[in-house]
Amino acid sequence: MNLPAPSKSAYGYRGRFAPTPSGPLHLGSLLTALAGWLDARANGGAWLLRIDDLDSPRCPPGATDTILRQLETHGLYWDEAPRFQSEHIEAYQAAHEVLRRGGHTYDCHCTRAVLALESRPGPDGPVYSGRCRSAARVSDGRASSTRLLLAPQRVEIDDPIQGLLSRNSATEIGDFVLRRADGLIGYQLACVVDDAAQEISTVLRGADLIGSSLRQRALQNELGLLSPHYLHLPVLTEADGRKLSKQNGSASLDQHPAGRNLERCLQLLGQVPPPTGLPIKELLSHALQHWQLSLVPRRSQLYGASAT
Repeated sequence: MNLPAPSKSAYGYRGRFAPTPSGPLHLGSLLTALAGWLDARANGGAWLLRIDDLDSPRCPPGATDTILRQLETHGLYWDEAPRFQSEHIEAYQAAHEVLRRGGHTYDCHCTRAVLALESRPGPDGPVYSGRCRSAARVSDGRASSTRLLLAPQRVEIDDPIQGLLSRNSATEIGDFVLRRADGLIGYQLACVVDDAAQEISTVLRGADLIGSSLRQRALQNELGLLSPHYLHLPVLTEADGRKLSKQNGSASLDQHPAGRNLERCLQLLGQVPPPTGLPIKELLSHALQHWQLSLVPRRSQLYGASAT
């Protein structure tokens, strides 16, 4: 299977929401989905849905249906058939092969213990030490992951919300995993292939994924793919500072009425509040008429667990 060719001109506005179906959506998920839906609609663009179900052991039966129902309950309808990562494994493998044949990958045999001991702290998480970079880049039969041989560069994103994001590839990003030792394609590579295939122009995601955005931009450079615009929203946290997430057991959206959830998200996004008690369709219409990206708080975190 061939990789999608880079576009010769910029895409029209095409945004996307890409949940992992490991459980129901929570308020932080809705915040991201709502902001993306509003920004796409305000710019006359499309809003797409991708289901990141590549890591199947993390995806219990029925979780995808729950997510689709929750989006529909909140009036957030997508414009094209959802893309399921589990249906495009060949495309990810093809991208991996392109990089391997181009000499842009190497095998890594580091264990979790070695990584924990040798990785350097970076602005977006641990930075790989490069232990296996200088070893012969030929498989010796042992199970190994594959890392991107990242060329020295300055990776930058001009984020309208967070400002200029800039990292040194060697000291602040490091060679990251493209394929895990169990053979599963890594998130960064799958995401880059998906965004190119769906011709995504704009990615709104949480600020906890800034590191992923920078890695994906570097990977797009290696593959010759057009890079989307990246915008990073504040991450909602629990009272103790932990990110709202399925792993942390954050409350499902279903614990509160849909209108109440949407009103809370608009408040957290700094938008003009709608009249209380509007039907969902009218509430979203009001939100769209008043949507201003410039009002979104320029912070990396917001306490938002309470949907009052």
